[in-house]
Amino acid sequence: MSYIDILKEAEDQVTPGMSACQGCGGELILRTVLKIAGKNTIVGIPPGCMAGAGVVGWNYANGLKIPVHIPLLDNTASFLTGLSQMYERKGRGEVNIIGIAGDGATADCGFQSLSAAAERNEKMLYVCYDNEGYMNTGYQRSSTTTKGSRTSTTPIGSVINGKQQQQKYLPLIMSMHGLTYCATASPSHMADFVRKVEKGLAASKKGFAYLHVFSPCPTGWAYSPEKAIEVARNAVRSNMFPLWEMDEDGYHMNVSNKTPISVKDFIQGIGKFKNLTDEDIYSIQQIADQRFHILMRLAE
Repeated sequence: MSYIDILKEAEDQVTPGMSACQGCGGELILRTVLKIAGKNTIVGIPPGCMAGAGVVGWNYANGLKIPVHIPLLDNTASFLTGLSQMYERKGRGEVNIIGIAGDGATADCGFQSLSAAAERNEKMLYVCYDNEGYMNTGYQRSSTTTKGSRTSTTPIGSVINGKQQQQKYLPLIMSMHGLTYCATASPSHMADFVRKVEKGLAASKKGFAYLHVFSPCPTGWAYSPEKAIEVARNAVRSNMFPLWEMDEDGYHMNVSNKTPISVKDFIQGIGKFKNLTDEDIYSIQQIADQRFHILMRLAE
């Protein structure tokens, strides 16, 4: 069955009454993951864009159609650990235990509990929708924010020119925890995305599965909402967000851009990058190239 048929036939577990921004990558990711997971699912969504967009709802006509809990910003994986173990003891290991969290609740505030749950190989699928910042509270920088990005805590001015540090590449860090499954995905490559959600759900019955998804944000990044998929596609084409996975057979590159577009081409039209210097662009390009070569070596 093609991914189009899978998504067409699956029931949407998210009601139409969401208040996410137009062109929100996070909402598309949320809907896609839960469509594939289906009704036999319990999801934890920490404070952030998706929690703020109304996943709990305010009557039976909005929010999610499945059980959802909003834990603290820093304990999503801990909460899901207890939930997973409880359902195992009850003989209901077939229930999908899923976390859907932003990069702040994953790479920063929630990393301690995330790393611990991954190291223990707890049975769950943890999905990070990475929009490179704390968007729900005004777009502050996070550790996954790209260098040079303009955010509310890394403004553009005479003292600093956007974020001064390079991006922390969390997916590779997570893969080093000995997970059952680890992958990156993008809403611009939906067939690949759907396949990885299916693999992640299957792997979560054996241990910890992690999916890191590129989640472009028109509001925080300052570009037109209708360009969200184009931005996501260019992130993949430029190797700023390479698509790969790690399973029981090792590392695999899913899209090998050996002749990628440049970082300079990728950032065109994205407002948060408008003040990047040539030196900034060069340093980001170096990191993107190095990261791609490391992944290619791992996949050999």
